[in-house]
Amino acid sequence: MSAPHASGATADALVARYRPVFDKIAGGAAERERTRTLPVEQVGWLRESGFTAVRVPAAHGGAGAGLPALFALLVELSAADPNVAQALRGHFAFVEDRLYAADSDDRDEWLARFAAGEIVGNGVTEIGVVALGDTATRLHPDGADWVITGRKYYTTGSIFADWIDATALTPDGTEVAALVANVPGPVTVTDDWAGFGQRLTGSGTAVFDRATVRAAHVYEFAGRFPYQTAFYQAVLNAVLAGIAVAVERDLAAAIARRTRGYSHANTPLVRDDPQVLELAGRVSAQAFAAQAAVEKTAWLLQAAADTRSRGAPDEVASAKRDAELASAKAQIVVGEAAVAAASVLFDALGASATDTAAALDRHWRNARTVRSHNPVPFKARIVGDAVVNGTEPPYEWYVGTPRPRVRPGSAELPACPHQITGNSS
Repeated sequence: MSAPHASGATADALVARYRPVFDKIAGGAAERERTRTLPVEQVGWLRESGFTAVRVPAAHGGAGAGLPALFALLVELSAADPNVAQALRGHFAFVEDRLYAADSDDRDEWLARFAAGEIVGNGVTEIGVVALGDTATRLHPDGADWVITGRKYYTTGSIFADWIDATALTPDGTEVAALVANVPGPVTVTDDWAGFGQRLTGSGTAVFDRATVRAAHVYEFAGRFPYQTAFYQAVLNAVLAGIAVAVERDLAAAIARRTRGYSHANTPLVRDDPQVLELAGRVSAQAFAAQAAVEKTAWLLQAAADTRSRGAPDEVASAKRDAELASAKAQIVVGEAAVAAASVLFDALGASATDTAAALDRHWRNARTVRSHNPVPFKARIVGDAVVNGTEPPYEWYVGTPRPRVRPGSAELPACPHQITGNSS
C-alpha cells in the first residue's frame, strides 16, 4: 500500500512516522483485552502524534495524506489494536465530510480543530422500540442555537471524543447531523457495549439531556459527503484486514518458538512441519488478499473524493457508485479472510493456544464482531444485482422495528423521515 496520492505524503513515509506509536499501542493490547481497560491513553498518544489530523491538508496543520495512505495506516493500527482503529471511525468520517465540504469559514474552523487534536465520535443508531428508519432524538431551537435530547447506542469512539456527530430531527422533520460538545452533565457516555468482541471501542450509550448545539454545527444530513457509506464500511474493512495481519504475525511467532510437538507429526520441530507451514501460508495469503482489497477500495474512494473540485453530477454519481460497490465487495472477502485466519490459528497451534493468558481468542472475537456489521448476505445480493442487472446500490440503510405492511387498497404509509447511514451494527 505504498503508492502515493499526488496531493499527499506517501503511505510508506507516514507508516514509518507513526509506526513507533502503533508499536507502543500494540504492546499492551492483549492485557487491555483481558482487563477491559479502555484505550484512553492510547487514543491520546495518537492525538498528540498528529495521527488524528493525518488527512488534514498541510496548509491547515495536518499531514495531507490521501485516502490510500490513510487506509494503509488504519490497517497497521488495526494490527496493533483493532479497538483503537475502530474507535476513530466516526472521527475520520467527519474529517472527510469537512474536507469535501465547500470552502468556508466553518470548514476552516473544523480543520483547525482537527489539527489541534480534537476528536469526533459517532451517535447515529438507536435501539429499542424505534420504527425502521425513524429516530427519537430531537433538536429544538433555543434562542439563536439549539438543544438536543435523545439516547443513542453503538456510539463508537464517543467516550474518547471531544464532539459527538449525532443524527436528529428538527421540529419540521428535517434530518440533520448535530455536532454536540461532549460535556459531562448534558451529555453522558457510558461504556455498556455488551458484545463479545471489539469491547474497547466505546460503542455504548450516549444520552443527550438538552445539550446545547451551536446553530453553525447543525448540517442537513442530505448534504453529507457523497461516498460516506462506502467510507464507513471501508474503515471496518481496514480493521478486519489489520486483524488478519495480526493473526499472521502472532501465528508465525508462536510456530517459530514452539518446542513441544506431537508424536504423529511430520517433523520433530513444529516450525519445519509442512502441514503447519501450509496453514501459516494460507493465513499469510488471507492477510495479503484482505490488504489488497482495502487498498483497491481506498483508491476508488480517493477518486470519489477528487470529484469535490472538478466533478460534474454524473461524474460524482459514477465515482460514488464505484466506491460503494468496491467497499461492499471488499466487505464480503475481507471479513471472510479475517475470520478464517483467526480460526485457522488454533488448528495450527492446538489447545495450548486457547490459554486465556495468550488472549489469542481476541482475534476471532474481534473479527467476528466487526464482520457482523451491515449483514454480508444483503451486501452480496446488492453486488450481484448490480453486476447482473445494473441495479443502483442503496447508499443509506437503517435498522429498527418494521412498520406494518401496506395492505392492497389501503392508503400508503407516510415515508420515514429519517434514514441512517450504514455505520451501525
